[in-house]
Amino acid sequence: MPTATFTDLCRINVRGGDGGAGCMSFRREAFVPKGGPDGGDGGNGGSVILEADAQLSSLIDYRYKHHFRAERGTHGKGARRHGKDGEDLVLKVPLGTVVREIDPTTMEPAYDICDLTHPGDRVTVAPGGCGGRGNIHFVTSVRRAPAFAEKGEPAIEHWIELEMKLMADAALVGMPSVGKSSIIARISAARPKIADYPFTTLIPNLGVARAKTGESFVVADVPGLIEGASEGRGLGHEFLRHIERTALILHVVDLTGGFENRDPLVDYQTIKDELAAYAADLATRPQIVVGNKCDMPGADVASMFLREAAEADGYPYFEVSAVTGEGLDDLVTATAARVVELRREIAPDAPTVDFNAVVERERLRRDKSITVTREERGVWRVSGGAIERMVVQTDWENDEAVAYLQQRFKRIGFDDLLAKKGCMQGDEVRILGYAFSYDGEGTDELPPDDVEPDLAPDLFVESPDDIAPLEDD
Repeated sequence: MPTATFTDLCRINVRGGDGGAGCMSFRREAFVPKGGPDGGDGGNGGSVILEADAQLSSLIDYRYKHHFRAERGTHGKGARRHGKDGEDLVLKVPLGTVVREIDPTTMEPAYDICDLTHPGDRVTVAPGGCGGRGNIHFVTSVRRAPAFAEKGEPAIEHWIELEMKLMADAALVGMPSVGKSSIIARISAARPKIADYPFTTLIPNLGVARAKTGESFVVADVPGLIEGASEGRGLGHEFLRHIERTALILHVVDLTGGFENRDPLVDYQTIKDELAAYAADLATRPQIVVGNKCDMPGADVASMFLREAAEADGYPYFEVSAVTGEGLDDLVTATAARVVELRREIAPDAPTVDFNAVVERERLRRDKSITVTREERGVWRVSGGAIERMVVQTDWENDEAVAYLQQRFKRIGFDDLLAKKGCMQGDEVRILGYAFSYDGEGTDELPPDDVEPDLAPDLFVESPDDIAPLEDD
């Protein structure tokens, strides 16, 4: 029997492993007086990866544990011994899980990362940091004995949202206590909780129904909806999401009006309106209208009016009794046939989407951009993934490493960029928690004094296509 531990929406904090530091070492052995540098690279940090697993039915594994960390890379050593890469951390999620990035400022969903709908679909949500390069990489014709190496790259930590949407062929939808749970219990092996009071069903239930013709389909029993469900009333927003993926809606109406003696036609129209208000495409989703409790006295009149309304909307209509089983075989057969038709209308399976390639492409696009803002007069703030990585991987206590960073800045045209945006000689340039004085050629024009530091707009956002690659030649 289902329990209240069903979880279909959660937020988790993920962080890849930090990269290991590169080693600064020189070959020292007998009869080799000038062995040269031989420092190994640091290992890359492990990544946090989400993988769709058909054996899971909810996100309960992430209800109480919210922080996940991958293993860090180890440091490089002498004799060109590279550090070991950190192990990836693979987190299993159910099929139909939508992954979203959370804005760190507002803690609201910012954008969708991917939708894991096939078994084995994977996406890297927290890549590990790159390992630092050992001093063997910095040998040039004029720098024969580099006495510095790169530090490992710290991994990025962020929050993501996981939302699971049931993947079913058909969904039983209707007002509370119309008999949806009784129907799914009669047509499948599902055993939901059944009682004579509203909102007995608090979690969605899945069952597999099989027609006498041999076709089978997955049906979902969604908790009852009420007027205003699309605005979050009752259990509206909690479970309307589970209807979005279903190809066919089985709209169940209580022909007796239930304990409140509601009008079946009003119930029918109310649910139609709520589905359309929640998602516009649900209004045009294929439907089969089901009049339940046809065995009750007086139900035949209500069934006649409901049939007219359903057929006027272009929907097939079936009257059934979940208690006696009347009409259920015909309903299952018609539903199975309609599901088969809808499956045929779906285009052939497209090649599996490489979510990592999509995410990595977007990450690189953001990574290569550089933003320059003026915090106050004579003080500039620079941000951008790639240029920040150069800074954090520099050993600032090593003068030779700092000089190498300055050469990299000049090589990618960073100094010219600062000058172009108004940075003058002697101005302070801040990147992350580091600050240094700008010693390039400035401009004769001073920025306006009326720009408040905390309200300073982005004075420059360089397009990734317009800047030089941020890698060494």
